[in-house]
Amino acid sequence: MRPPRPSTSASVAEYWWRPFRRIGEAAVTYVDLSPHAASEADAFRRLDTGEHSRWRRFQHAGPRRRFALCRAALRALLCDHLGCANGELAFAATSYGKPFAVVDGTPATISFNVSHGGRHGLIAVAPKGRLGVDVEERAARRDLDGLIDTAFAPGEQADLATAPGSHKLHMFYHIWTMKEALLKALGTGLARDMSGFEIPADLRRGETTDPFRFPWMPDIGWRLADLGNEEFAAALAHELPQDHEGVSRGPVA
Repeated sequence: MRPPRPSTSASVAEYWWRPFRRIGEAAVTYVDLSPHAASEADAFRRLDTGEHSRWRRFQHAGPRRRFALCRAALRALLCDHLGCANGELAFAATSYGKPFAVVDGTPATISFNVSHGGRHGLIAVAPKGRLGVDVEERAARRDLDGLIDTAFAPGEQADLATAPGSHKLHMFYHIWTMKEALLKALGTGLARDMSGFEIPADLRRGETTDPFRFPWMPDIGWRLADLGNEEFAAALAHELPQDHEGVSRGPVA
């Protein structure tokens, strides 16, 4: 697989990422994943040797494009936050596969998370605290009822059972992205049962931000936010700071 031809435009980065939202200390950036030859070429140029190899392993153009555009945007954002050159930045991963930044061989004290769905990508960055973000296009799903039965808690299932018409799909993704963002922030992915916790009723029914605690981790608080708009469903979860006794500060009910 040949790499894209390098771009000669110095401002091409403006074509594919831009500030989106700020939730507390977390800055969320939107990444446009639509096909764009100049952006893809510039993105490929920013990747390191290992990332070039990973790019080549994707068999289809869509996944290659999404990987390159998201990873290059992430590199630019992290270098800006960390004050390092692109060549000094690398990535390692936890035992659960969650990546973290490394600068000149030393793990960096910064939190980030990346998600993409269809033409849309989101990157969340914060100075500290575990962080998760999720974005999904609201595509119809054949397995919608099965996922609701297996991944959603009783209160969530009850809300979805009474949702009228197409609003059911909208509410599904609204809840799903919040659950995904929380599990990504936790750092264990989908290894934990999604039905074992419930999104707060206020968030399910229209509030944009709300505190949250996992039932098995009552001392750890999270800021949970809905980031969705007319184009996509999305959510952010960010760990709240802890006091000297190890209990999260903040008005978490």
